[in-house]
Amino acid sequence: MDRAVFFIDGFNLYHSIIDYNSKKSTLIDYRWINLRKLSECFIGKNTKLEEIYYFTALASWNPPKVKRHQLYIKALLYNKISIIYGKFRKKTRKCRICHGIYKCHEEKQTDVNIAIKLLSSAFEDKFDTAYIISGDSDLIPSINEVQQIFPNKKICIIIPIGRSAYELVQVSDRHMKMKEKHLKSSLFPLEIKLESGESINCPKEWANHSNK
Repeated sequence: MDRAVFFIDGFNLYHSIIDYNSKKSTLIDYRWINLRKLSECFIGKNTKLEEIYYFTALASWNPPKVKRHQLYIKALLYNKISIIYGKFRKKTRKCRICHGIYKCHEEKQTDVNIAIKLLSSAFEDKFDTAYIISGDSDLIPSINEVQQIFPNKKICIIIPIGRSAYELVQVSDRHMKMKEKHLKSSLFPLEIKLESGESINCPKEWANHSNK
């Protein structure tokens, strides 16, 4: 039986969903997504799902956004998904239109964290196939390293919805495209009831979907 580990680039997936929602004007908000169910969409019956890693960072300067994100992380933890945090850093940019200078925040460390976890998981022999949900070409060196050291281990790239990942696809053993049907079948219920009697409720800003 093939052993699978998923490495999910949280912001890459999140922004692909935001862009897809906007471009397609969907009536369903797919941000309240169950990453365990989503992962199961891409593996076969003869595959054992060993671990799911979700790589993310908290936007500490935006408390309402952090609160929604923490609710989502709580739902993921309840579904036995491992969370690995990166950080944001302030960055100065120049507007291409008015040429003015402005400050923004840039998420850092996710690609490095994925690379480290991918390599350590390979050395610890935790997977036969690594499934990477991302379109970030910065992951290519770590993928190449795993393939060189462990030629029997496979890398499968799952391209986030509405994205292309040509460079990643070229170095992978195989790839799959995420489609709306995968998201639609993987939504959390709006209210997740815990054994303790408590509930985790979808943020109202994300609640326009029918999976009740």
